[in-house]
Amino acid sequence: MPKAKIKRLYLIPILSRALDVLELLEETHAPVTLEDVYQRTQISKTSVYRILKTLVHRGYVAQAQDGQYRLLSRPKRLRFGFGAQSAEMPFSVAVAHSMTAAAGAAGVELIILDNRYDPASAIQNAEEFVRQRVDLAFEFQVEEHVAPRVAHIFKKADIPLVAIDVPHPNATYFGVDNFEVGYEAGTLLAQHALRTWKGEVDWVLGVGFSEAGSFVQSRITGAFEGIRERLRDIPIDRFRQLEGRGMREPSRQAITEFLHGQSSDLHILVTAATDSSALGVLDAARAACRESDFAIAGQDCIAEVLEEMRSGKSAIIGSVSHEAENYGPRLIQLGIALLRGYTVPPYNYVRHRVITPETLTAQSET
Repeated sequence: MPKAKIKRLYLIPILSRALDVLELLEETHAPVTLEDVYQRTQISKTSVYRILKTLVHRGYVAQAQDGQYRLLSRPKRLRFGFGAQSAEMPFSVAVAHSMTAAAGAAGVELIILDNRYDPASAIQNAEEFVRQRVDLAFEFQVEEHVAPRVAHIFKKADIPLVAIDVPHPNATYFGVDNFEVGYEAGTLLAQHALRTWKGEVDWVLGVGFSEAGSFVQSRITGAFEGIRERLRDIPIDRFRQLEGRGMREPSRQAITEFLHGQSSDLHILVTAATDSSALGVLDAARAACRESDFAIAGQDCIAEVLEEMRSGKSAIIGSVSHEAENYGPRLIQLGIALLRGYTVPPYNYVRHRVITPETLTAQSET
């Protein structure tokens, strides 16, 4: 007779152990310690710890201050709203991708609406998040003057708010230390001038974004400070701020207008509030056939700027990476912590690092 086939069980061991823990908590009807769960399930203590922490993170289990765990009656999937800066801005797109991946990994529902770099859209999106009853909102909108109104919409609906890169009233801040990233860019530009032009600089230009407010504009302030500390002979009237709105075309226009009437063979340092602005500066310099007059530093390390630096021929000599890929995991973790009632700092700064053609070459060789 043919042998009877043994039916294969397609089980996931760690999931089975997690269900054992859930069933234990359901049967107990009282808070239990990690040691209790370990003793009663005989699952390894490390696995028990990770299972319990995951269940707390996902809202199935609550942990009291004394460390004991209890089952929650009706776990609710968290719903977060994310007002993205603009689908046309590379850095904003990178942050949105990071947020989507992190929310999926954490089991959080994420609703994304595009603020379109437009105040009216930001207000409409805030109202839509309230209508959809999100548990918490992330706002990546850059118009400082509309921030109080957006924040008020969420405050009135009792929805916690996290503001990204531009502070909002009554919101937890997440983003770069704007003065510090500017200072890093300024230091880089000054070092380039000392190394390449023997410290001789005719103009220092800051291509900023006044509508984002003083907080973001401090990227330019910080850069000017970094340059002044190292190049003390540049007259104060040689430092000039231009409006670029953080975007490529307005920045190109601003530099084109500046160059009109300026003599050639100048040494011009440019610190840009964003890489999109840095590319606009580069466009203007190239159109005027004056790229050799410029040294440009940006912010964000978007792909096109990295390619410019890899070419070894670009006036863009560096950019400060805000590590967009880390925004999502940290923001989702921050949102969950706020909803769980944990104490979080009012300002949460991201790590940053300066990227240059030299660091890119070193990375490619390792």
